[in-house]
Amino acid sequence: MSRVVLATGNQGKLKEMMDILQPFGWEVQAQSDFFDSEAEETGLTFIENAILKARHASKLTGLPAIADDSGIEVSALKGQPGIYSARYSQDLHGDDANDETNLQKLLDALAGLPAEQRQASYYCAMVYVEHADDPTPVIGLGRWYGEILTEKRGDGGFGYDPIFWVEEMNQSAAELSKTQKNQMSHRGQALNALVMQLRRGA
Repeated sequence: MSRVVLATGNQGKLKEMMDILQPFGWEVQAQSDFFDSEAEETGLTFIENAILKARHASKLTGLPAIADDSGIEVSALKGQPGIYSARYSQDLHGDDANDETNLQKLLDALAGLPAEQRQASYYCAMVYVEHADDPTPVIGLGRWYGEILTEKRGDGGFGYDPIFWVEEMNQSAAELSKTQKNQMSHRGQALNALVMQLRRGA
């Protein structure tokens, strides 16, 4: 494989994906090197939205594309925010919604709940398409279990990482080193599963 475009405008995701992929010798480029538009995420599942994003990037660049769709699911909220994780607080903040407002809305939604009712998991669907009309996208999946803290801890990572508690490490996701997070995370799991499939078929 020579070049592949990473179909995300999220700089945190982009950095993590590049860090995981580059040791495999791939030449990876961000979609922002080619265009500014974002795919419309009209799917009802992570997999559907990842496929939409990958096809969009491949169509506009003529290159194979890798896209992810990921988010956090909270058991007490029946799986919310789920596919709406990145825009969870838009109902409150409109276009000013960001990681911080999303995180605060989640903390408010769980206020008063004890630890045993704060279980959550990060989920990621990672998709590769050879071209925009690829009928057989390759899909890698990952899930990372934890619970939601009552306040932020750590200043690494992005998104909900400061309130995502990783019990086996006794740290929040935002307190993990970059290497630790990439080894454990939903995105690392999904991307490695994707790479295994692609290398097997090469």
